[in-house]
Amino acid sequence: MEQFELIAPCHFGLEAVLKREIKDLGYDIIKVEDGKVTFAGDAAAICRANIFLRTTERILIKVGSFRATTFDELFEGTKALPWEDFIPENGRFWVTKATSIKSKLFSPSDIQSIMKKAMVERMKSKYHTDWFSEDGAEFPIRVTLMKDEVVVGLDTSGDSLHKRGYRKATVKAPITETLAAALILLTPWRRDRILVDPFCGSGTFPIEAALIGADIAPGMNRSFTAENWSHLIPKKCWYEAIDEAENRILRDISMDIQGYDISHNAIAAAMENASLAEVDHLIHFQQRPVHELSHRKKYGFIITNPPYGQRLETEEDMPALYREIGEAYDRLDSWSMYLITAFDQAEQYIGKKASKNRKIYNGMMKTYFYQYMGPKPPKRPRP
Repeated sequence: MEQFELIAPCHFGLEAVLKREIKDLGYDIIKVEDGKVTFAGDAAAICRANIFLRTTERILIKVGSFRATTFDELFEGTKALPWEDFIPENGRFWVTKATSIKSKLFSPSDIQSIMKKAMVERMKSKYHTDWFSEDGAEFPIRVTLMKDEVVVGLDTSGDSLHKRGYRKATVKAPITETLAAALILLTPWRRDRILVDPFCGSGTFPIEAALIGADIAPGMNRSFTAENWSHLIPKKCWYEAIDEAENRILRDISMDIQGYDISHNAIAAAMENASLAEVDHLIHFQQRPVHELSHRKKYGFIITNPPYGQRLETEEDMPALYREIGEAYDRLDSWSMYLITAFDQAEQYIGKKASKNRKIYNGMMKTYFYQYMGPKPPKRPRP
């Protein structure tokens, strides 16, 4: 089966998590760069990557790359790419997004327009026609210019992969599903350990943890643009990937995952979303403020996205809230705590220095992933 160069974008700072996921699926890594991982794979890899990867935003087939500092060079470089190998004569094609960083060409609309014209010119000569109906399958193209190097990718996913299909009910400033999954995978949490999110909002952390613990593929219940590219990806590849996902689900497990929030509406949203994700039986949700957080068991995990501006009335509220977080954590014997926040004074008000602090870009916002690592539980004696 033909091999492709596949590009998987991710949040800046979380490339190592995505790289590990791709390797666990059995694919060879070609390159790891800021915000993306490139790997080799065939048609089946496109299906499996879309369905199984938890931490990437989408899967792109790399069409090609070239250098361009003028619009003429952009036109000629685009025209030289083998578009006819990917897009059939009736395919609907357009540049859905152009991103330019530290490059001489920086107008997204001009980049999009010129590349579309170049693609049309290339395909006119290959298909021997002057007009395209564009009434077939969709072929969205994404292009990145970084220091004048143009990388062109065909988007196999369509809607971003953070849209799992379960989050119908939302609250203000939710964390994305892909970011939540990546942060959980950064911790040593496993399905046999307690996990509590005291600011669960619409339930993303508890739901993603339940999906990870039960080995439920995040893309099982959604569609992908490339499902209609039967000339590139045989339908059986999609069927086989879904069958694999079904067979991997651990249906008879129980987990201790809890989600709390002070807002009744947030808890209602979280419960609805967990039901849509079919993991509501694995999570306990309850309306409860953080100052009431307690647990009799040891060696648990707090993994949370506390308010840091957007979800508080004023920034003056933050010191008091983070003091409450610190006090609640102090009451939990031998627990670990992992929290993501843009509040750069979090450690000061929690009252304890984190074991590790990792900078992660959530969109354009710089956030901090504070990691308070508790002791490991004693090993159980072997029977």
